Amino acid sequence: MSVSVGRTGRTRKKSRLGYNILGLITFVIMGFPVYWMVITALRPSSEILSYDQKVWPTSVTLGQFRRAMDSPNFWDNAKASIIISAGTVVLSIAVGLIAAFAVGRFRFWGRKPLMVVLLLVQMIPATSMLIPIYIQLNDMGALNQYWGVILVYAASTLPFTIWMLRGFIINIPTELEEAAMVDGNSRMGAFWRVIFPLLAPGLVATSIYALITAWNEYLFAYVLLQDNDKYPLGVWLLNFTTSRGTDYGALMAGSILTALPVVIFFLIVQRKVAAGLTAGAVKG
Repeated sequence: MSVSVGRTGRTRKKSRLGYNILGLITFVIMGFPVYWMVITALRPSSEILSYDQKVWPTSVTLGQFRRAMDSPNFWDNAKASIIISAGTVVLSIAVGLIAAFAVGRFRFWGRKPLMVVLLLVQMIPATSMLIPIYIQLNDMGALNQYWGVILVYAASTLPFTIWMLRGFIINIPTELEEAAMVDGNSRMGAFWRVIFPLLAPGLVATSIYALITAWNEYLFAYVLLQDNDKYPLGVWLLNFTTSRGTDYGALMAGSILTALPVVIFFLIVQRKVAAGLTAGAVKG
């Protein structure tokens, strides 16, 4: 009996070791491009263009970051990214929360087909909708306007937002709302005092998704906006690729500066994101 237990223990250790090695290999493969981007941004231009590339930089400089930040419209484009991303998050959460509550709490005709349609909409390629969206925004006078881009981004994130928040809402017992209503609250009062605080993990998780979608999107911003000072940072990176070639050092530095705000925000709220993703996937 003890021999069998010992073999089982050794088998588990070997299996755990194999999974750890596999995880380490996966981490190296996925992390190496990020590492190369960072060291390229820290290398001097002469070393970047050298044919003798090394894994470790022989010298480190912050000149690439200074050139990136001194490039035209950097601060204007950073402000544009913040405005567009913040507007997208607020609008998609506000509309998605109301829709998710309606779908999760009320029974009405066409509710299930509506949820299926939301999934199907996510499968439509964005490029196929570019021309119709451009024409519609042009008729609305929304071209080259932040609010036009915000409307497009919010619409693209709404299906996921509704699905995600619905998973949280249906996991909150209806008895909590009923108890609050018995105590004299209206349905809306019960929602704000009882349901809304319990949705914090889900709101954070969906906000992260909407933020990343709006922050990293390129195609619609490039087409729907026309002034260089209104472009977000994703389009601003085009400044480092010209007919004379690509400034790889400044491009990598600009990419780091573009990704850094989202990474920092994610690190701040990562615990709520993990709780939100698991809680929203338990039921429904």
